[in-house]
Amino acid sequence: MPKDPIILLSYINTQLRDYYPTLDAFCEDTGTDMAELEGKLKAVGYEYNEVLNQFR
Repeated sequence: MPKDPIILLSYINTQLRDYYPTLDAFCEDTGTDMAELEGKLKAVGYEYNEVLNQFR
């Protein structure tokens, strides 16, 4: 998984758009800690939007 938060944002949103119906599904399938992921992206101003299934 990308270390740079902006590249991470692009990667996660692409995964959510193309392969996963929810952030929960992505985290479960990939073994990603959801709180850690959300924290990294929140630090650069992005929060998960459940309705859109993307970080904005």
